[in-house]
Amino acid sequence: MAGANLLTLLDDITMLLDDIATMSKIATKKTAGVLGDDLALNAQQVTGVAADRELPVVWAVAKGSLLNKAILVPAALLISVWLPWLITPLLMAGGLFLCFEGAEKIFAKFLPHGESSNETGERLDLVQYEQQKISGAIRTDFILSAEIIVITLGTVAAASLLNQALVLCVIAIIMTVGVYGLVAAIVKLDDAGLYLLKQSQLSENKFKEYLGKALLAAAPRLMQFLAVAGTIAMFLVGGGILVHGVAVLHHSRLAVTTYAQTVAGTPGELVSALLFDGLLGVAAGMVVALLHVAYSKVFNQHK
Repeated sequence: MAGANLLTLLDDITMLLDDIATMSKIATKKTAGVLGDDLALNAQQVTGVAADRELPVVWAVAKGSLLNKAILVPAALLISVWLPWLITPLLMAGGLFLCFEGAEKIFAKFLPHGESSNETGERLDLVQYEQQKISGAIRTDFILSAEIIVITLGTVAAASLLNQALVLCVIAIIMTVGVYGLVAAIVKLDDAGLYLLKQSQLSENKFKEYLGKALLAAAPRLMQFLAVAGTIAMFLVGGGILVHGVAVLHHSRLAVTTYAQTVAGTPGELVSALLFDGLLGVAAGMVVALLHVAYSKVFNQHK
């Protein structure tokens, strides 16, 4: 009898693990686009950091990301049970914040800013700059993680609470390890190229020499690309969240993509959807950024 009960238990555990694996695979496919944006955004956040501080910064952001997941997973489960109506407003707030972050990056790129003149001030600025990078990356990660968690939750909405919790934990671990592992690899491409170049000089290996030179040449260009892609991703993801949360915007995009499909087929539909989300994200970000500037000026005048 004990043996039969043990076999039944093992069979139940196997079925549970199989269900979790299947649901996790489906959820991963649905969140793949957001994970790509997450990678671009977090790799972009490390640009401008000193070379010897890149991995510590990535590690600090990864730890913050794990803390985000530790907050988001239980919160998502509680909200799905007690306050399901709150999911959309929270996503909308997150979408607006992403658009605002993107607009701030554009303003910071084109508006002048002061620099410290003395060495101590410069060092302090570097420390503050690094902390700002880490804080900004963790905030951005929180928004994207929240979206991924909510998408995953919607995928497994019909499952039991235990299965929902396990799938959310699996996705949270996969996205954290995968994204920040890739970010760490990307930011150290130049070091890998330098290492290969030095090794080629010792062993006179032409393949290592060519590969090292290629990595050294590609690393800064890749980081520049990711810096631009990260900002664009903020507008695309933020605009996409707003589109899915506001019925008028959703119907407007549907009309635009339907017309584009009739004119240019499936490629036209895809491009028009991206353009709609991106332009909406830019517009929303600029509006929020201008409101933030106006509020800051009024607040400072009354201080």
